[in-house]
Amino acid sequence: MTPSTVHSTGKTQSRAMIGAALARSALAASLLCAGAALLAGPAYRMGWLALGAAFDTLRWATFGAIAAGGLALLAGGSLVLLGAKPGRAAAVLALVVAALVAGPLLYTYRQAQGLPKIHDISTDTAEPPAFVAVLPLRKNARNPVDYKAETAAQQARGYPDIAPLKLDVSPAQAFERAERVARAMGWQIVAAAPDALRLEATDTTLFFGFKDDIVIRIRAQSAGQGSVVDVRSLSRIGGSDIGTNAKRVRSFLSKLAAA
Repeated sequence: MTPSTVHSTGKTQSRAMIGAALARSALAASLLCAGAALLAGPAYRMGWLALGAAFDTLRWATFGAIAAGGLALLAGGSLVLLGAKPGRAAAVLALVVAALVAGPLLYTYRQAQGLPKIHDISTDTAEPPAFVAVLPLRKNARNPVDYKAETAAQQARGYPDIAPLKLDVSPAQAFERAERVARAMGWQIVAAAPDALRLEATDTTLFFGFKDDIVIRIRAQSAGQGSVVDVRSLSRIGGSDIGTNAKRVRSFLSKLAAA
């Protein structure tokens, strides 16, 4: 083996060691970002982080995961070119973890850009159902229960499909079905008033534990037999719900229609 060959081999091995070290660093960074992203919501729910700090944690976890993914690509590519196997698995795993962290968060951010920045959804925007029983629970809520005209306009543009549900059953029967569906969806029933044909409940989001309040109003159809079901879902905090209330209303109406 000539001196030049020995020098070249040593150089290749040195580069392979650097590539493997970068791969391991990328894996450590991606795992750190994954941990931060997973803990942001529970930390807010436990009172360890303020809401702004929790959102900042998610933001920086996303940026960090993107950087870690880029480093993993660089390290993995260099190892492949060098023909070195040590470190490749770490690079691949780092890339997968980084994608699992950044992908959903970037998708949610992109989705939010195309949705109306509202947090109050009602099937009846002209005469939305009123909250009564949940008002004491919303004492310290940042969002008032007053319905705004601009909210109706934005909902019409962003969620034109949301409308009252007509059922071919009596209002009393519709109320019974609505209560069963609400309980099956895991909502906390605050008040069930069959005489008033009104149901109020609270739903808690899984990750951050946000409290959203729901009121269901049932009335007889103006013409003929049957009933009309209206639903309103309102977040206690947050300027934009990223479509959460609309999804909740759609899901409830779909389940009620099939009940």
